[in-house]
Amino acid sequence: MSTLNAPAGLFRPAQHRGRRVIVTGQVGVDKKPFLREIEAMAQQRGRSITLCHVGDMMYDEAPDVIHGRILDLPRARLNTLRRAVFKDILATAERVDNLIVNTHATFRWKHGLFEAFDFDQMIALNADLYITLVDNVDAIHERLTREHDLPHTLKDIMVWREEEMLATEILSHAVRGHGCFFVLARGAEKSTAESLFRLMFEPQRRKIYPSFPMTHVMNMPDVLAEIDNFRDTLAEHFICFDPGDLDEKRLLFEAGAATQRGELTFKLVVHGREMIFNTSDVTAVARDIDGQIYARDFKLIDQSDMIVSYIPELPSGHPALSSGVERELQHAFEGTREVYVIWRPRAEPSPFITETATRVFSTVEDLLNYFQSRGYLGDFQPPLPGTRPTGAPKSRGRHG
Repeated sequence: MSTLNAPAGLFRPAQHRGRRVIVTGQVGVDKKPFLREIEAMAQQRGRSITLCHVGDMMYDEAPDVIHGRILDLPRARLNTLRRAVFKDILATAERVDNLIVNTHATFRWKHGLFEAFDFDQMIALNADLYITLVDNVDAIHERLTREHDLPHTLKDIMVWREEEMLATEILSHAVRGHGCFFVLARGAEKSTAESLFRLMFEPQRRKIYPSFPMTHVMNMPDVLAEIDNFRDTLAEHFICFDPGDLDEKRLLFEAGAATQRGELTFKLVVHGREMIFNTSDVTAVARDIDGQIYARDFKLIDQSDMIVSYIPELPSGHPALSSGVERELQHAFEGTREVYVIWRPRAEPSPFITETATRVFSTVEDLLNYFQSRGYLGDFQPPLPGTRPTGAPKSRGRHG
């Protein structure tokens, strides 16, 4: 059901000045600290955000329910509680400038799989953005074992994540239409709160998928430093959906190393805490991890305006060009996204690069100069490092 043919009385065009955002995520992704970071960021920049945590509000509405047991309630009472809380949220939305609703799209509990929202109330809210926050499977596992009494397997975590993403995307398409749903990783090394803030308040910024080799350069610190500089530079100026913000390959690498050593378990530090993983548990979900990486990266490309691929030069002089990067470039091209390549090797790029690229550049600086000439960098942007005041951007390749 779309907003165009919703039953009378359900849909009401939004009259609010600010932004309304639905943020979902599986149990264990720990959304509240992430959202509080965005709230503080907004305050520092002269904006206000009101956070509504549906779970906390439901416990406040039902003080007789023991914390952590609310999903054990009969479905009828659970639904009544949720509707009462969301009615309060709808009232709050009418009197605040900007609102983020922290909720879930689905639950898997003793009742099985069921929805965690009421469609008519979601239509009434008419949120501008629908975000599913995701995190590494090992990070979710660590939080679940530390904070929740919830039996689970690594496979369970991956299934719950996919269910939450799919249900949120379907909801966003039904209520708001195409282009309002985004998958956002919390960040493996640093928080991505800035990206959500920009999606809310600076939607004019271009959305970029940074593409770069990962696996076969992981033991090359100089090359990794180049790539990190590229990623940081793009993140400074744009909304980036960086595939490196979710790093689950390390689980597979550690499990593979343990297998070679003949060990049944291995240790991994997660959130500063040493966790023990069974090698067989990780290898059992290896295909799931690879499959979700493949599908999720394409999803990140689809929700971006463009892809920018950084191809460094290996110590041997050869291009550090992986099959994954080539596939990402092809997917972006076929999806009619703008495709930009920063080609660092001395060897000329092959036609498989130049024939799919909108433009090929020699340096990150040249790319930024080109973006500035196209108006992709607005007044809200910080000054460009090393920007040339005059002259055409240097580029090469078929479109250069």
